[in-house]
Amino acid sequence: MDIFTIIFWIITISLTIVALVKEKRRTFEAMKKSRSMMGNMLGQIISIIFLIGLILTFIPPESIKSVLGSSNVISGTIISGLAGAITLIPAFVAFPLVGSLVTAGASIIPAAAFLTTLTMVGFVTFPLEKKEFGTKFALSRNLLSFIFALIIAMMIGVIL
Repeated sequence: MDIFTIIFWIITISLTIVALVKEKRRTFEAMKKSRSMMGNMLGQIISIIFLIGLILTFIPPESIKSVLGSSNVISGTIISGLAGAITLIPAFVAFPLVGSLVTAGASIIPAAAFLTTLTMVGFVTFPLEKKEFGTKFALSRNLLSFIFALIIAMMIGVIL
């Protein structure tokens, strides 16, 4: 266990004890609510683990490393940026997926490009955006978002 995990455990346990001493009944009510919320999210968490395992099963780490590795940063960034732009998955699924891809050998820049385009560009939601805001606005917003997402990915690569 790393130091940050230990610190978070200490803070959590300390604050729970303080809350129990201060208001025992409300603390137990909050614990019951959080337990039911966790139960509601359990299906989504299991599906995230399943999806990541499925992707890593069908796409071997060697392929990930060859396409998204540090040897092909520009092409990998564009490919992962396009994949993020056309993908419609929640961010809480994308973060563990990208972590697994980086562990499998993907470079940080393509991983950041995937995440930023995933959240900033809406290829799948384009028809709705076009209907509500007009074609010119939707097209320019998505194009600018794609360009800035790639710039952000490059900046993250430089910083890290």
